[in-house]
Parts: sequence; structure tokens; C-alpha cells
Amino acid sequence: MDPKNVKPASAAAQALGWVDEKTRAISPPLHTATTYLRDEDNQYRSGRGYIRADNPAFDQAEALLNHLEHGAGAMLFSSGMAAATAVFMSLRPGDHVVAPKVMYWGLRKWLQGFATGWGLRVDLVDATDPAAFAQAMQPGKTKLVWIETPANPTWVITDIAATAKIAHAAGARLAVDSTVATPVLSQALLLGADLVMHAATKYLNGHSDVLAGALVTARDDDFWQQIKAVRHDMGAVAGSFEAWLLLRGMRTLFVRVPAACRSAERIAAHFAGHPRIMAVLYPGLPGAPGHALAAEQMSGSFGGMLSLRVKGGEAAAIAVAAQVQLWKRATSLGGVESLIEHRASVEGAGSPAPADMLRLSVGLEDAGDLIADLEQALAGNRKQ
Repeated sequence: MDPKNVKPASAAAQALGWVDEKTRAISPPLHTATTYLRDEDNQYRSGRGYIRADNPAFDQAEALLNHLEHGAGAMLFSSGMAAATAVFMSLRPGDHVVAPKVMYWGLRKWLQGFATGWGLRVDLVDATDPAAFAQAMQPGKTKLVWIETPANPTWVITDIAATAKIAHAAGARLAVDSTVATPVLSQALLLGADLVMHAATKYLNGHSDVLAGALVTARDDDFWQQIKAVRHDMGAVAGSFEAWLLLRGMRTLFVRVPAACRSAERIAAHFAGHPRIMAVLYPGLPGAPGHALAAEQMSGSFGGMLSLRVKGGEAAAIAVAAQVQLWKRATSLGGVESLIEHRASVEGAGSPAPADMLRLSVGLEDAGDLIADLEQALAGNRKQ
């Protein structure tokens, strides 16, 4: 199968059509070896020497993700945080980076803690405003701009193409966390980004049973090679079984993501204007901040994530989460099961998550059942 001749959904479903040469199996074997045999003259003509750099279990998953993102290379990592921090660790102490105020809290905390202590200079800006990026840039000093769109946990939208132009004009690279958008909805490299990051634990795997991360690059350049060295030297590699499971999950990506998007859109529309809901945070709602931009740079849908701000404040929001029956009260997102979480409690001081907000990861259950469960939880909260 030539991936160029089929649509992305077909390439994903058949994992690029690779077949095991020895057995003719259409599902790849699980490679668990950690080391590889040298030739008699001490060379590695197989191209593989040790698992940290040369794991054949990565080949097909990396190739598929690279194809879907239109990249020049892809790498799997042990987690999304490992992938993201490898980019920043490939910079030098003293380099300046710009990142959003609203982003995955674990990475924001790392940037404001370890990265700053290590020597990076970090500015956080309003990522919905291109002028804020332009003002924050320090030509010759800013080496990396990091964005996340839609951004966790309020799902604000950043203009990828505009931010890429601003970053490149100052001599910086643009990296995009596309975990929520996935390659199904957005291809950031085609919009001018230099790197795309995925917390592959989430939608790429989609079954809440793998910890992994991934990076895709627009160019196989010196910076990409430096990131590769960081992955090798710090041992930030995924396990063989995790890579195998990740590939399995990616084969259903173009079925799972659209289904989650359809349900999220239905849920968002249902609760917009609800008497117990102060606001629905979802870029797919007409009139929502960033709606027009999201429609332009995302492929017809707006993601499976939304947040609800519950009237009555923090106590009311936590009470609603306590009374759901079908939704699962758990951290993470992008799985087949729907999750609900009070993010302010998780993120703590400095979180951009309003205290009255519940974050929803919409799974593959019937949308009507999910709506009914939230309705009964809201009704139970009203009786208190």
C-alpha cells in the first residue's frame, strides 16, 4: 500500500499496510530485545545496537505518526512530559522561551520550576492574542515558542500560522502541543510549526492503558538530532509493549476521534444556556471565543474535550462530580470512557481553571446517556 494513494483514515487503519516479512502477519510482532548482535568485524550492519536508540518496536508507530503529521521524522518517548521536556532540554541555559498562560499544568509547572532553575528564561503570555507573542519575542534570544491548541483546560484556540510567522521572524522555532486536536483534526506542521508534540497516552492510544509521548519534526536538522540525543542519553524511551499498544490504538484513531467530537458537540449544545450551568467552554459552539479560528485550522470538528462552569461555585461543581454515575471521576483524557474532573483541585494554586469548572473528556458512550447522567447529577445538586 502506498500511503500517498489513500486517505489518512485508511493509512491509519492498516498502519501503513506493513506486513511482517517473515511470517506475513498483518499485526506486527512484539520486539522485546534490549541489545543486538555485532557482525564479525565489530560493525552493526543491522542498523541497531541498543534499545534506547534502535528499538524496532518503534518503527511502525513512528512511521505512521510521521505520515499523519506530514513530518520529516517522528520519535516515541516514555511519556508526553518526556517528549515535551526533551524539546526544552535541547536548548541552552540562558535561552528565552515563550509559552501560554493556559496550557497543560504539568508542563507549565515544570517550566516555572525546573526549567527556570536550570537556566531557561520563560515568559507566559495570552496565547489567544498574536500581539502578545509579538511583544514577548526577543530577537536573537528567543529560541522556542510553545503553544497548545485547543489548550487544556479551557480549550482556548491559538492561531498556529500567525504564531509561526511571529516566531520565525524572531529566529525562533514553534512547537505545538496537538494532543487534543490529534492528526485527525489538525496538522500543525502544514500550518508552519517546526515541531508537534503528542501526549500519546491520550487520544493516540485511546484506551487508558499506555503511557507514552511523541514528537514529529518538520525537518531532520541539528535541533532534531539534539532532541534525539536527549532521548537517548536520558533514557526517555517508551517500552516495547507500550509502542505495540500505541500502534494498535492509532489504527482506530479516525473512528474514535470523530465519534468523541460528535458527542462533545451535542453535549456542549445541550448545556449551553442550561439554568444550572454558568458557561460551556467549547470552541465548537458558535460565538465561542476562537470558534472561527478553530473552524479554519481544524478539520471540521472541534475536539472531544469541553468544560462546564457550574453555578454555585466550587462546592457546587464538586457536588455534581460526586453524583455522576456513568462518567468516571478520573484524571486524563482521550480514552474510550468519559471522564469528569474538578481541575482546580488537581492543579492547585496558580491554576487558570476556574474553581467552578468541571473538565469533561467525552468518550464513546451514547451521548444521550452522558447527557442524562449529567442532568441527574445537576438535579441532585439542586436539591441540596
